Order: sequence, then structure tokens, then C-alpha cells
Amino acid sequence: MDAAEFRVRGKEIVDMVADYLENVQKRPVYPAVQPGYMRQLLPEAAPETAESWEDVIGDIERVIMPGAANPACTELEMIMMDWLGKMLDLPEQFLFCSGGKGGGVIQGSSSETTLICLLAARNQAILREKEANPALSEADIMAKMVGYCSDQAHSSVIRAGLFGAVKIVLLPTDEQQSLRGETLAHAVQKSKAEGLIPIFVCATLGTAFSCAFDNIEELGPVCSRERMWLHIDASYAGSAFICPEFRYLLSGVQFADSFNVSPHKLMRVTFDCSALWLKDSSKLVNTFNVDSALLMHHDGEGKITDYRHWQIPLARRFRSLKLWFVLRLHGVNGLQEYIRQHVKFAHEFETLVLTDRRFEIVGQVVLGLVCFRLKDSNAVNEQLLQRIIQDGRIHLVPSKIGNTYFLRFVVCSPDAGSKNVQFAWAVITELATDLLKDKKY
Repeated sequence: MDAAEFRVRGKEIVDMVADYLENVQKRPVYPAVQPGYMRQLLPEAAPETAESWEDVIGDIERVIMPGAANPACTELEMIMMDWLGKMLDLPEQFLFCSGGKGGGVIQGSSSETTLICLLAARNQAILREKEANPALSEADIMAKMVGYCSDQAHSSVIRAGLFGAVKIVLLPTDEQQSLRGETLAHAVQKSKAEGLIPIFVCATLGTAFSCAFDNIEELGPVCSRERMWLHIDASYAGSAFICPEFRYLLSGVQFADSFNVSPHKLMRVTFDCSALWLKDSSKLVNTFNVDSALLMHHDGEGKITDYRHWQIPLARRFRSLKLWFVLRLHGVNGLQEYIRQHVKFAHEFETLVLTDRRFEIVGQVVLGLVCFRLKDSNAVNEQLLQRIIQDGRIHLVPSKIGNTYFLRFVVCSPDAGSKNVQFAWAVITELATDLLKDKKY
């Protein structure tokens, strides 16, 4: 949708909202639909090809309005989580349509998903330990809890540990910045020898530092053996798994208790939209279910999905509506092509870096992130970044692995193209040339 069409469609939406407000008294206060009504109105999977704006907006009245804000909000979210889960080729256990305990929910951010999964893991561990030794108090158990992630994991994992009062141990990674099973197993045995209780592992697929991938196939069996909750944070990289050629990176997902991807990072969905799937949603629901008479007010209580038990706040926004729009307006094929183009542009930038002997690539270029640096000291690379920032034509951010400081080039704009890649590289080489020239004097 270009700017001209956006203006037209925007006005249409404003008129629709205004018409609704003018005639709201004519609509029923309470929806007359039955649980599951929307499954009868929508297909079982996302469309392969893009649909028209007219078809999508026309379905608001047909599909959404009969269920008002709720249950339409809940039912559409359940269906969208199944659509997206199928696009990613997740194991059926994670989907509502499996008929089991699995299912998905849209959170605001990956930070939230990590926290609530940690809290659910903590609750499961307390129940398990008290069953084994009723004399133990909850405080005694919590004081011994420990979780793990790699030293490349996002800082939100550490914050989740702080909020959940669970010690998080950072584990070293291999030469590809990947957390391996043997490292985790050794750390668990060390913790148990110290009298601690291992309960949680956060594995990352697509780290913030360099888009590295932990080895889920190795970590999974360790978590299963030690009865630890395995949460997979694929916030950035996960959207790419809708492309079959990238699904090898998801190998081992069957071991996970929870899996997270943020469509607002690589799938054209606006912030915020962070999708979380659980193999057994009852473990999460039982952690947060503290009902009161005020909140128990409908005939379907206890018979349908109640998302207030799947998150920290009780209230929630209609996030699934924008996901529904994006999946239909672009189709699976359109979103796959969008991601492939971003990866193509990243490799184009990688090629440019490799043709200049002054620069080197750090790590592997897998998706839309390219990590690179001048073949010089960290101080010189820091100076290069400062010149880029002061120049103001492009924006880059740094990262560091071990003692190696480098710059990160990320393809993330919906309008990104080869000309943008070429422009960015021209700016970088221009400023690098000036920097190295000044350095000689």
C-alpha cells in the first residue's frame, strides 16, 4: 500500500468508525453468538496469495461485529495463532486446533513472554518439589531456584530472573556463539551439586548480538531429562521460519515448552505483536488464575479460553486484528517473498564488505543482520561508529562478542532496496577512508 492508497483507506476507516459511533445504540449490548462461532466463518489456514482490501474490510461486519469486542477478540486471536503456527510449521501440540492443551497468545513483547514463562516454570517447580518433600516451604524452594541462558541472550532474560526472583546463570557459547547441550548439562550438574534447583532454560534463535542460534536439538534432551522448562526466544529470527529454507534453524522445537516470535520485527505487523505458543497452556493458566466474582460473569466461564489467565494484565488489546489484516493482505507467499528480499539485501551488503580488504565479517550472515568491522583495533571501530552517528545520513548500532567490537547493519524497513544498501555502504566507506587517512597522521 503506497502513500496515496493509504490516504484513501485511512479515510474509509475513519468513516467506518464514525458510522459505528453514530449508530451504536442500534447494536445489541451483548453478543448473541456461541463459543466457536468464528471457526465456522474463517478458513483453517492463512491464504497463500494476497486478498483485496475490499474483501478484508468487508469481513469486519460479517466476522467481527457479531462478536463485538469479546468474544471476537479472543476467537480471532486463537485462529490467528493457529494460522501463524501452521505457517511456521510448528508441531501440532502447540496449536488450538490439535484439540490438546496447546495454544497461543499475543503478548506485547518478547520480554513479557520470557517473564510469564519463567513464572510458570517457577510455579511448576514449587508444586513438584513440595510434592516430593512436603516439609519444604515455598520460600525454601524459591531460594534454590536457578535458570540458564547463553551469554548471548537478550538482557530481558536477566530482567525476568530479577522480577521472578530466580537466579539466571549465563553460559558460554561455542565459536558460532551457540549454546550447546554439553555446556548446559555441565552447568546443571554443578548447580545441583551446590544444592540448587534447575527449573528454566531460555534458548535463543537469532540473538540480538549477532543473530546466532542456540542448538535446540542438544539443549532439548537435557531439559527433558532434568525436568526444566525450555523456552525458545525467536523474537527476531522466528518470522523467517515461514520460509521452508530457514526451518532447519527451528530443528528441535518439539522439545520446547514455549516458543516465541515477534511478527512486529520481520513480518510487516506494527508494534506490538509478540506471539507465544505453549505446549501445555494449563501450566500458564494455573500460574495466573486468581478469579474473583467480579470477573466471573458469563455462562461460558471455564469452558472457553480466557486470555486474562495467560498474561500479567487482565485487560488486553485487539492485537490479532492487525495480524489478520497483514496475513490476508499479503498472503503467505507475499510475506515469504518480503523476508527473502531482506535476506537478499543483507547478503548484498555482506558481499560489499568482503570486497573491501579493510573490512571483515563477524559471525555468519543468516538473515537480515550483517556484523562487520574494520580490520583494526576496537578503538578505531568505535571512532568509525561515532563518525557515522555524527554524519547523520545512516544509523548503525554496535555490538561486542568477547573482546571484539563490531558494527551491525540490519535490513528492517518495509521500503528497503538495493539502492539503500549501496547508499549505506558508500557512506560507511567514505567515512572509513577519512578515518584511516586521519589515523596515519
